[in-house]
Amino acid sequence: MKKKEDRSLSLPEQVRAELCGDGEPWETTLEDVLGEQLLVFRNRQRNLEDLFDEFAEKWSGRECLVLGDSRITYDQLPDMVRGASYRLSKKLGIRSGDRVAILAANSPEWVISFFAVTFLGAIAVAINGWWTAAEIDHALQLTKPKVLIGDSRRLMRADNVDSETVIVDIDETPDFFAPIEVSKAQHTVLEDDPALILFTSGTTGRSKGALLSHRGLIGFVDGTVHNAQEKTTIALRQLGIDPSSLPSQQDIVLATSPLFHVSGLLAGVLMNMANGAKIVFRKGRFDAEDVLKIIETEKVTNWTAIGDMGPRVMSHPNLLKYDTSSLTRMSSGGAHLSQHMRDQIEKHFPQAALSIGQGYGSSESCGVVTSIGGQEFKEHPSSAGKACMGFKIEIRDENNNALPEGEEGEIHVKSPYTMLEYWGDPDATRETIKLGRWLAMGDIGRVENGLLFINSRARDMIIRSGENIYPVEIEHRLESHSSVSEAAVIGVDHQDRGQEVKAIVVPEGEISLDADTLREWCSETLADYKVPVIWEWRSTALPRNASGKVVKRALTGDTELSNHQD
Repeated sequence: MKKKEDRSLSLPEQVRAELCGDGEPWETTLEDVLGEQLLVFRNRQRNLEDLFDEFAEKWSGRECLVLGDSRITYDQLPDMVRGASYRLSKKLGIRSGDRVAILAANSPEWVISFFAVTFLGAIAVAINGWWTAAEIDHALQLTKPKVLIGDSRRLMRADNVDSETVIVDIDETPDFFAPIEVSKAQHTVLEDDPALILFTSGTTGRSKGALLSHRGLIGFVDGTVHNAQEKTTIALRQLGIDPSSLPSQQDIVLATSPLFHVSGLLAGVLMNMANGAKIVFRKGRFDAEDVLKIIETEKVTNWTAIGDMGPRVMSHPNLLKYDTSSLTRMSSGGAHLSQHMRDQIEKHFPQAALSIGQGYGSSESCGVVTSIGGQEFKEHPSSAGKACMGFKIEIRDENNNALPEGEEGEIHVKSPYTMLEYWGDPDATRETIKLGRWLAMGDIGRVENGLLFINSRARDMIIRSGENIYPVEIEHRLESHSSVSEAAVIGVDHQDRGQEVKAIVVPEGEISLDADTLREWCSETLADYKVPVIWEWRSTALPRNASGKVVKRALTGDTELSNHQD
């Protein structure tokens, strides 16, 4: 029996009530989570093995993981995962709480290893495959894994592995992933047990290992799927379309985001497995034409591009030679989606233009804190959106006091999914997780009419003649100019003003730009003290980390970038 529509509610409120009300698929309830009463989904799975089994049963018969000629179905995957889990347990002695590091390129073996580890109650350590030997060594020394699983190319950079750590080379021991028909192991894995260590991007300092729980990872999946369903339902009803009338088809996802990052493993794999998607990986360094070939041959429907991936594909001279009409969803991960990027997507992939949106989150939040898309994104392109289900947002001053709506301060987030701690770093944990398990995000922002606006990384703030300047505001303005491909803004020392504003600009294509033009452009919307005084022009893309964010310390010469971006 269809429930009577409550016309006193707005459309978004109606949709949420339908999805999350009593007895509904996304029913919510308050529960105790690590001493705090928090909103959770009632009908959730309690550990990753149960979640995995749900995927495998629900999507039986579909292809799941694809790399080249290797094609693994949802039916085949369970025996492969349990085979690897059996070998980790029986052959290598992995037990609950042990760490198993993964250092490899995106591949089915990476995904299999992750599930195999977490089924045992052990902790998967996702190591950045782009790191130098010294950075890899830091991660290994910090987490002290009993086993290191990797491919030959990246293991060559792990040149200081503890003698007691067992190395499993994917390329040399393919039988490690051979399927075994074994019954489900009876491990007592609880929701708040640790499952995964994801290293922070390192944009603002040395990488730290965010320890995430089974609850957090499952919550990411549930929250993201719910959010997508909610927004899609609203958008379709605004167009007068009944969502239930549309045919169901399998999404085909091109996974180019690295699996050692939240956008790769959580958004690219876990969330898409929940939807029964086919997840397509690719080999080697990023190659724009290879991406175009895969989109055409696999009929890719969804692609999240990070860093300069999107621009490189859309500017490729052979773009029009390939059929990309299957691509109906495209997004950008890791950084704000600039106006220029949105314009390029609309120009080159018009069939995906309606799906453009963005979200805000971090490894530490283990979830998409806010999101925005559709008409709302068009009306508020500089916003990160409204809080997703289960998340609370508070803006605080330097004394940790909550600020009223519209005032700027540091963004704090509270949810059931927040990381447990920074592994081996109690001081950093205390600085980041506040009383009541509020998470300090490290970003400056404000909330207006429920929408979050992010101004800058707190540590990126420029102080010029006593005025606080947030670089992202200037960057957004510069990147809205049609002749600017990328821009980064930093503060440089000034003997009189303390700091001066410097802009580093990458022009679009072969276009010649001058400082006067951009200075006038900035002055139209920014106060004089915010307009860059020092200008630098670059012909190559700005240095970015695995999450797609510009590494500003590299721009200032304070750090070196790894060359292992493959």
